[in-house]
Amino acid sequence: MLEKAKRLLQPSARSAVPSFMVMDVVAAAARLEAQGRRVIHMEVGQPAAGAPASAIAAARAALAATPLGYTETLGIASLRRRIAGAYGEWYGLDIDPARIVVTTGSSAGFMLAFLATFEAGDRAAVALPGYPPYRHTLSALGCEPVAIETNAATRWSITGEALLALHRTRPLKGVVVASPANPSGTMMTASALADLIRCAEDAGIAVISDEIYHGLAYAFAAESAARISDNVIIVNSFSKYFCMTGWRIGWMVLPTTLVRTVDRLQQNLAISVPTLSQIAAEAAFDGRAELENIRRGYERNRCFLLEGLPRAGLDTFLPPDGAFYLYADVSRFSNDSFAFATRLLEQTGVATTPGVDFDPIRGRNYLRLCYAGSGEDMREAVQRIGDWLKKAAA
Repeated sequence: MLEKAKRLLQPSARSAVPSFMVMDVVAAAARLEAQGRRVIHMEVGQPAAGAPASAIAAARAALAATPLGYTETLGIASLRRRIAGAYGEWYGLDIDPARIVVTTGSSAGFMLAFLATFEAGDRAAVALPGYPPYRHTLSALGCEPVAIETNAATRWSITGEALLALHRTRPLKGVVVASPANPSGTMMTASALADLIRCAEDAGIAVISDEIYHGLAYAFAAESAARISDNVIIVNSFSKYFCMTGWRIGWMVLPTTLVRTVDRLQQNLAISVPTLSQIAAEAAFDGRAELENIRRGYERNRCFLLEGLPRAGLDTFLPPDGAFYLYADVSRFSNDSFAFATRLLEQTGVATTPGVDFDPIRGRNYLRLCYAGSGEDMREAVQRIGDWLKKAAA
């Protein structure tokens, strides 16, 4: 019977995607905490703060008021209107609520975008370093992610020139762009983003813009692809700026030609997005004062790391423009960032993410540090890292 089960239940080839390594770090940190160790979490991209009070209050009221059933597949109408209205507040844009689709986090948004846009076998360009699930999800859906290596000179961003050079040798159906970017926190200027979108659209390459870190900008304002083209698929989320990671709710802004396509896909894949999360998300827009105070805390943490990490011994990185990440070169200490991060966690209790998660090629020389925690934790982390590096060098 066991042998028969083994023959019948072989994993599919497309399921053989790499693990999202940061989650393995989270598990290792949890094991240390279970032993009584105090771990400072700089690994996972998650706000230390919870959802704003307005969202919590709305969720409690909804739980007390009525059973929670399915909603419209595209999302509660009032939430879609509120999201559309935010584009007027943030970017001065008039977005039709009919173009908004509420999703189960940005993760579902990317799956829907890829399914709606690409056929199996299609190629889509992604940046290295970049968010690993772009590559892994494309592969699991039968598409081919094609990496474009970026560098400090372009602030870890894909350029129109690099995109077209790849397209000439390996024709592309799409490109995924992120600004602010994960893992670097760097951003594209409005002109750089517009040039990339123009090059892509002229070449017939669909653009999917990851804007989940919008609202968390420090050096200059983030530009939305919606200001440049109505043909871009935009994916956003309540996880980062709105501090609602565990609520699993996000949204898409779609070209009008794709709304019904995504509607049909979501009907079959999810029916609808969790009702309680939608209710809370709509109310989260009323918590902007609270959220801006949290954002200012990230900004203070950023300033502290920009000053403190070089003194601790990590002095090679681009200052992040947004999000809450810093991508540091550790090649003077190790050419194996996974082993380096493992030792750092075990010996200091500071959890970071090895760069090989974001760039299998050059990421062995980098660590990503998330500064979404408390100011006290950031100061203690820098002290621990500095003491450890000095001891290692002695």
